[in-house]
Amino acid sequence: MSTEPRLAEVTDPDPAQQAAPGSDQAVKETLEDYTLRFAPRSYRRWTPMVVATTALGGIAYMADFSIGAGIGLAHGTGNALLAIAVAAVVIFVTGFPLAYYGARYNIDLDLITRGSGFGYFGSVLTSVIFASFTFIFFALEGSIMAQGLKLGLGLPLWLGYLVSTVMVIPLVIYGMTALSKLQVWTTPIWLLLMVGPLVYLVATDPGSVDRFIAYAGTDGDGGVNTASVLLGAGVCLSLIAQIGEQIDYLRFMPPKTEANKRSWWTAVVMAGPGWVVLGALKQAIGVFLAVYIIAEVGPIAAPEPIQQFKHAFDAMMPSWIVLPLAVVLVVISQIKINVTNAYSGSLAWTNSFTRVTKRYPGRMVFVLVNLGFALALMEADMFSFLNSILGFYSNCAIAWVVTVATDIGINKYVLKLSPHAPEFRRGMLYAVNPVGVVAFVAASGLSIAMYFHALGGTLQPYSPVAAALIAFVLTPLMAVVTKGKYYLRRTDDGITEPLLDEDGNPSAVTYECHVCRQQFERPDVAACQTHDAVVCSLCLSTDKVGDHVLPAAPAGA
Repeated sequence: MSTEPRLAEVTDPDPAQQAAPGSDQAVKETLEDYTLRFAPRSYRRWTPMVVATTALGGIAYMADFSIGAGIGLAHGTGNALLAIAVAAVVIFVTGFPLAYYGARYNIDLDLITRGSGFGYFGSVLTSVIFASFTFIFFALEGSIMAQGLKLGLGLPLWLGYLVSTVMVIPLVIYGMTALSKLQVWTTPIWLLLMVGPLVYLVATDPGSVDRFIAYAGTDGDGGVNTASVLLGAGVCLSLIAQIGEQIDYLRFMPPKTEANKRSWWTAVVMAGPGWVVLGALKQAIGVFLAVYIIAEVGPIAAPEPIQQFKHAFDAMMPSWIVLPLAVVLVVISQIKINVTNAYSGSLAWTNSFTRVTKRYPGRMVFVLVNLGFALALMEADMFSFLNSILGFYSNCAIAWVVTVATDIGINKYVLKLSPHAPEFRRGMLYAVNPVGVVAFVAASGLSIAMYFHALGGTLQPYSPVAAALIAFVLTPLMAVVTKGKYYLRRTDDGITEPLLDEDGNPSAVTYECHVCRQQFERPDVAACQTHDAVVCSLCLSTDKVGDHVLPAAPAGA
């Protein structure tokens, strides 16, 4: 079809509509936070700074303190700080193009991934990787909260794990509307409780800084060496997938205009790749606090944030308030990040399930699924082998993020083999694009083999480097080899209205989906194959018989 659909002509439902159910539940849930969808301009009513503050609220997690402490205790301060810096640079550089695309085109990382080298079904693989990230880090934060509840209230760890899991359910049900309020109001309290003790310790005990700098670690002599730096960086790089959670908020940025471009860019950089600046600082603080208290609690308990802040508060406050404050800090931090983990994880699981089965079971189902996985990890005491889990996982996360970032930065803007505007709708994309899938599988597979010593112990520390380099090289190479022909299944979606307005923002022109009868903005609809009408992206995804999906018409055909 090449003409704009005449919506008024479509009045009667047909059997195909029943095959592509736009149920009341699906409509209600997806229109609350635009699960699986483009986020329309009519919903994006927040200012750039409110979106940025909400996105950065999720960076309140305590895992950074544990990660930094674990690296510092094992390899020494010098190696730990270099590892943290190396990882931060990689995360910032790869996160920038992803954050820009999410904010500019108002889509989440899975929708970006579909059109950036993976294809409509190919990105299911990376959705599962991202969902795994959310429940791994939910379990980590839940473990930290359970440690706080045990120390402060005497709660057994198993019960603390359960409490930390169940308490986020009411908060995560309502999507962006509730999360924006939670993050904005709790951030100032969290910042004060986190920064205050550090400033006090440095000001009143200058020797703590000297001990921190001189700490040699349990595995070395204090000297800087490449293997230790890369092993530490590999653990830090497990956080590279955090950009996905940042984009889950950044997709609600307002349109970029001449009037707001300064605040728009500030918000995107600060809350997009800029999250890693705060993350790296927290990791360095974790090393400092672990070294500060190691003589009192020993190296086993030193990576526990509740112990770190308990002893830091103890140095500056009356004893009766120390433990309550430490518990409050841990609980606030856990809630702030784990509502984001539960929310983003539910989006990723729902997205994958809906595409594979062509059914939308409701996002709440996958909130519970994600929480179930996280609780199982907590009860298995994942905290005790944290660095091993993160070191392994980082190889998959690095391969994915670097592949997508390279496709955007190189294939779209330099080689121009990847379509510039992102595409995510069923029917417009091939099921699998070998560009991203091959690059990702090769990069993650080889780096995981290296991590488990398959290529010898000497190369093992270099697995994160291998994951990044292989993905960076193979992504443009595969685009050249395939001549970019597997990105778009067709270039015309059957609607004459342009996707973008005169400012390059997604068009706000609305259409009615003739299946679910709801209004959607231009980027979220495509023409129907069997009717002179349009269908929204979710109804296309749930079309079991394919009656609404446009036929293939490859570029150049």
